[in-house]
Amino acid sequence: MGFLDNLFGKQMKEEETVTNEKVNIGIILGSTRQGRVSPQVGEWVKGIADKRTDANYEIVDIADFNLPFLGTTDGSEPGIAAWNGKLAELDGFVFIVQEYNHSITGALKNALDFAREAWNNKAAGIVSYGSTGGARAAEHLRGICGELKIADVRTHPTLSLFTDFVNGSEFKPQDLHLDNVNAMLGEVEQWSKALKTIR
Repeated sequence: MGFLDNLFGKQMKEEETVTNEKVNIGIILGSTRQGRVSPQVGEWVKGIADKRTDANYEIVDIADFNLPFLGTTDGSEPGIAAWNGKLAELDGFVFIVQEYNHSITGALKNALDFAREAWNNKAAGIVSYGSTGGARAAEHLRGICGELKIADVRTHPTLSLFTDFVNGSEFKPQDLHLDNVNAMLGEVEQWSKALKTIR
């Protein structure tokens, strides 16, 4: 009985250590086009996130990795390994998603497809924008997340091109989004910690 008590106690302490550690969450900019506004949105989310205490947040810009189109090269480009290495360091994600033709950008889909295990059993939140708040793009992304074994959280801040941007280029979010962003971040942090215990 003493052996089982010791074993159970050790397991409980290990689980407590994992769940008390800060998780690392990447804020992934989902666009690479010239004149994009995703860096403004990403920095805004990071500014909110940095006031929290349960996770470390960083901006992860797909454009920095110079990923080729999947299947068009031999896969030896250094950006591919660097992309997978960065994702492997992270416990969760916040995707900054723009709606292009009712879906996500080609750059984001390509980046999602360039990794597999590095996505698995991690959590993600979505912040989207577009003429309808980017809702259709976010729904497409949720389907992809399911295939990659990414657990996407329910709370979903949606930003409108008409009320949260000036001339479609200067990001000026309404204050009403703050509660939604914080709720989403809280869910991502909790799920990221929980999923870390099964990886």
